[in-house]
Amino acid sequence: MNDSKKLMYAGKAKDIYEAEDDDKVIVIFRDDITAGDGEKKANFQGKGNCNSLISSKLFEVLEENGIPTHYLDLIETGSVLSKKLQMIPLEVIARNIATGSLLKRFPFEKNQKLDPPIIQMDYKNDEYHDPMLNDEITIALGIATQEDLDEIRKITLKINNILSEFLKEKGILLVDFKLEFGKDSEGNIILGDEISPDTCRYWDIKTLETLDKDSFRQGQENVMDIYEQVCAMIVDEKDIERWEI
Repeated sequence: MNDSKKLMYAGKAKDIYEAEDDDKVIVIFRDDITAGDGEKKANFQGKGNCNSLISSKLFEVLEENGIPTHYLDLIETGSVLSKKLQMIPLEVIARNIATGSLLKRFPFEKNQKLDPPIIQMDYKNDEYHDPMLNDEITIALGIATQEDLDEIRKITLKINNILSEFLKEKGILLVDFKLEFGKDSEGNIILGDEISPDTCRYWDIKTLETLDKDSFRQGQENVMDIYEQVCAMIVDEKDIERWEI
């Protein structure tokens, strides 16, 4: 990473830097990991590299299936060239199985299959602890229009179908996942952020073993082993050769 590049945004686990072109940015995946609204923190060497590889592969799968994303290229392990977006402050969560916070808030049965999937939208705002939104509140806050929300739901359901099938072939059950969207310079809604064990719940399709950040939440000692395992399951050797890393 060129130290002369301007830092535009520092998140909990990623930094966004300016790129040579004004309409692009460089996303740096750090080794930091957080849970519990940022209260629990740690650093695992190599985690950022794993997430950059996993995200790059899954963005490529989505692009191949007609989903517009901000992903442009894996510059090197840990660094991704992306389109610059005006991010929409929403966390869009697709849930295929009832687990996690859903069980704390609602009387679902543990591991209940959700068919059709639940699409949940939260306000991405640390000050208000990312509260759940409905369409009326979202529109009243000026976060998005009804047209935007309808489009986001449509894209999210399509992403869910594409990733569920792809990951199933890799031996991974896609339990739920969080997406973030933004708009490009022409006002098109584009998928941004990342798709990784930090933002998804992955279970081993046979054993239902946790293969994501829940391992950190639960205090397991093999967190990095799990991230490396998921990376090996999703990213093929031919991808490594193609990316020349």
